[in-house]
Amino acid sequence: MSSKEKLVFGVIGCGRIAPKHTESIMAIPDAELAAVCDILPERADDFARKYNAQPYYDYHELLKRENIDIVTIATPSGDHAEIGIAAAQAGKHVMVEKPMAMTLRDADRLIQACRENGVKLAVIHQNRFNQSIKTLRNALVEGRFGKLTHGQATVRWNRGMDYYQQASWRGTKLQDGGVLMNQSIHNIDLLQWMFGPVDSVFGYTQTALRQIEMEDVAGAVLRFKNGAIGLIEAASTIYPKNIEETLNVFGESGSVIVGGIAVNRVEVWEFPESAEEQKQIFAAQENDPPNVYGFGHREIIEDMMKAIQTDGIPAVPGEEGRKALEIILAIYQCQETGQPVKLPLVPCQP
Repeated sequence: MSSKEKLVFGVIGCGRIAPKHTESIMAIPDAELAAVCDILPERADDFARKYNAQPYYDYHELLKRENIDIVTIATPSGDHAEIGIAAAQAGKHVMVEKPMAMTLRDADRLIQACRENGVKLAVIHQNRFNQSIKTLRNALVEGRFGKLTHGQATVRWNRGMDYYQQASWRGTKLQDGGVLMNQSIHNIDLLQWMFGPVDSVFGYTQTALRQIEMEDVAGAVLRFKNGAIGLIEAASTIYPKNIEETLNVFGESGSVIVGGIAVNRVEVWEFPESAEEQKQIFAAQENDPPNVYGFGHREIIEDMMKAIQTDGIPAVPGEEGRKALEIILAIYQCQETGQPVKLPLVPCQP
């Protein structure tokens, strides 16, 4: 444990995802929730009453509190980098929802600010902590797939216009992005985590059904540096409700499909002489989570606390969170140019 008995948290942004942060923090014995912040005073006040915390309406005021060790940022995506940089400059460790920024330039600014100010940065890709994903990752690290051939990240969810009309920033280019940046980014993170660095990208996006600025359907092909091929399918137009978030990994001596509503259930587990192991994995599966956010927020927060206490590296540091963002921005570039895009991208966005 660090010199403090507990690590103290402030939550910035009290919208749709924020309860996953607050409830996870409050469930951790060595964590304390001290403050919450939202630009809508009524929402901040409601949140503060519910979670017995101090409300703030300006995140700069929250950051002045000396006793806060870690802030989690759950605001509209376009504000993530600015708030994270201010938090780092105030000496707070930073946990930021996906995407960590809307441009690579801002992602790099956030990484640099945390580095210069000696604080930890973690990007909340909580699905890396799903039991199903940890089981898959262990098999991959052990080399059980042999040569990887291809994989696919599939998100088939429903987000109707009522979802986008909850706030004016939803579905916009500057503050939110489309189905890739908002919904599919977690699964894209998992795909690249399993297969490694990407060499090139080609993709299409379209706004098929929803009256928003960005895409509600997208498809892309990735060529990984190891020669494997990756496929991305992302849609927020699925009728009439969420169907699946699925990750497929295929190699010369293994096939695994993790599906469920939020990559939470092993559906296929095939390796040589794996019948008994398969039975054990299927028998130990968790129930579906109550929503697509899954069960991983508590574990990723605990991981960040451990990194602070031991001066270690968080499971998903800024450099890792940046990778899925880069893939998505490459797909957007393909849509604009009609040409394949080589990675790495030059972070020239304003």
